[in-house]
Amino acid sequence: MSVITFGEIMLRLAPPGFERFLQTPRFDATFGGGEANVAVSLAGFGDSSAFVTVLPEKNPIADAIVRELRAFGVDTSKIASGKGRLGIYYLEAGASQRPSKVVYDREYSAIAIAEPTSIDWNAAFDGAEWLHVTGITPAISPSAAALTARAVAAARARGMTVSCDLNYRKNLWKWGRRAVDVMPDLMRSVTIAIANEEDVQMTLGIQSEGDVESGDIDPAHYRALSEKVLAAFPDLKMIAITLRESKSASHNGWSACLHDRRQFYLSRHYDIIPIVDRVGSGDSFAAGLIYGLRKLASPAEALEFAAAASCLKHSIPGDFNRVSVEEVQSLIKGGGSGRVQR
Repeated sequence: MSVITFGEIMLRLAPPGFERFLQTPRFDATFGGGEANVAVSLAGFGDSSAFVTVLPEKNPIADAIVRELRAFGVDTSKIASGKGRLGIYYLEAGASQRPSKVVYDREYSAIAIAEPTSIDWNAAFDGAEWLHVTGITPAISPSAAALTARAVAAARARGMTVSCDLNYRKNLWKWGRRAVDVMPDLMRSVTIAIANEEDVQMTLGIQSEGDVESGDIDPAHYRALSEKVLAAFPDLKMIAITLRESKSASHNGWSACLHDRRQFYLSRHYDIIPIVDRVGSGDSFAAGLIYGLRKLASPAEALEFAAAASCLKHSIPGDFNRVSVEEVQSLIKGGGSGRVQR
């Protein structure tokens, strides 16, 4: 039984290395998008995953996306096509005290203008037991929000597990409603939530008192925050919260916690320096958690697997995480010295 992920995949254009936008007249072209990143990670772990989206019809770049996903082992047979364009995002990688910058160009993309009935969810969910969505897709447009809501409702009607990474993107919520007006309704049908403290505050309206800028993480605060979310959404089985200490664009502390209504778990802490590419690290965490909850013995093991998988993603350029289960397990068992393996 497979995991279905639903959302938008885009063309990613980034200057080489750590250059500024058009410092030299060149962009490196790859593909990426939160939900597709999760599907690729899961396939890399040997799990069965399928990606559902709407791509522009008769478009050679969209065809290249499908070929790329297939090469990773992702099932693309459920992808729909329609009018519109391919979304693009531009990434300027930060370094040291200069932050990374993202510029979105995704208005009127195929998924943004797709009708809410563009996807037959009963057919898409054939052979699936898990749906993963994010708060990014509802932010794109009213119809994309409606598509997401239909997907979640259809999945729950079939008894599927539904995970949602809240993923607040302030530069996308421009279509007339705020995230806090849309996401709580969606969350009432979600089984497993994934978030950071800003996501919880901006999408659910549940206030956080944490201060990640200080470099100090107080586990008691995040336990209280997770308990607030679980109390607000009675059907939610668990919530995982990622804990990022942003010391600079090149140096982050990284850990996570999980509350499953029975117990509060805190993962190992990773000191990540230097960061090669942090984009997609949260998606790698989501994929690791999904894999762990499906394949490992306990929520604690799933959390450790997710934190280690996302730690490793910081070392890999591009949106996609290209690590195996064995590499993640090696880090969990005490690896991470970076010694050459011969």
